Amino acid sequence: MRPALPDFDQQIFVNCPFDKEYSPLLKALIFTILECDLVPRLASDEADSGRVRVEKIRELIRSCRLSVHDISRVGPLQTGDLPRFNMPFELGLDFGCRFYGSRRFTTKQCLILEQERYRYQKVLSDISGNDIRAHGGSAEILVLEVRNWLRVTTARDLPSGSHIWQRFSEFEVDLQVSLRSAGYSATEIDSLEVAELIQRALGWMEAAKTSTGH
Repeated sequence: MRPALPDFDQQIFVNCPFDKEYSPLLKALIFTILECDLVPRLASDEADSGRVRVEKIRELIRSCRLSVHDISRVGPLQTGDLPRFNMPFELGLDFGCRFYGSRRFTTKQCLILEQERYRYQKVLSDISGNDIRAHGGSAEILVLEVRNWLRVTTARDLPSGSHIWQRFSEFEVDLQVSLRSAGYSATEIDSLEVAELIQRALGWMEAAKTSTGH
């Protein structure tokens, strides 16, 4: 039997790129969410290849009051490639859930991240008027923006952004050492599954809490 998931208010749907270049930002994003005592939910949560991806995404969106959408990869990665529409599509599903779903879903809130603050206006002008936060490709800025948004939307007392960044930097070093000691190759470390990243981050946080007595 699968363990019960946290409630609607504790889960955050994460819609972001999964390419190698974005990996440092994805790790920082996941760590920030966990450090704020919330639960990141991604389409890669489940390894059931028999389920249609859009069905997974629909269920995740319905189960999370909060969501983070990074649309910084709407452009092609290389000259000659086609643009990628997955992230804007999932953002649209999330908006639709809020507008056309039951009363419960009217409380949903989302953070939209971009590489450059106003670039989205050229490709997705319909979201003009929403608060778009730009990270400039910096994991540290992403941590600060996500933390500040969570502080407002959850009304919780959260650690400062600089504190979370420092903790994430320490975790990154310890994670590399731990994986190498466990015999992981450089390729395996670079392509670590999100589920394992979350598991190891939670273990690291628990160990740190035990060692400090907090």
